Amino acid sequence: MALTNFKSRTAIVYASVSGNTEHLAEMLQTAMLKRKIPVELYRIDEFSLEELPCFDSVIIGTYTWGSGEIPEEMHKLYQAIEQLGNKELRTAVFGTGDSFFAEFCGAVDRFRDMLYVKTSLIASLKVELMPQPKDLIRCEKLAALIK
Repeated sequence: MALTNFKSRTAIVYASVSGNTEHLAEMLQTAMLKRKIPVELYRIDEFSLEELPCFDSVIIGTYTWGSGEIPEEMHKLYQAIEQLGNKELRTAVFGTGDSFFAEFCGAVDRFRDMLYVKTSLIASLKVELMPQPKDLIRCEKLAALIK
């Protein structure tokens, strides 16, 4: 049987409270679609962890909570990826934060460190507060690495 009908699946899974990370997720989705990369966008509460092994690439978007912590709603995704330990899974992580805090986008760093060990980490992206038009270029560069 030929593998010519193989279709890569990519998911962007994010959590957002202020709307900043959601906006960045949408910018990234736009950049990927512009490159003709099919992508599925999910809020964390819409994403089924059972589907995780069905994706070739997962891009995680998170805000940072407290002193650089991963928000509670992202813990199960973090643990699922950590337990899956699939070095074939291509991953990236992005997030928004405020550099006023000691750990700017600390949740991005925590995800990045785990993804580096457990998956094939492609990139990480941090954006100060609300994404700006200039951040679209950074999203396009990340999208180029996914393909």
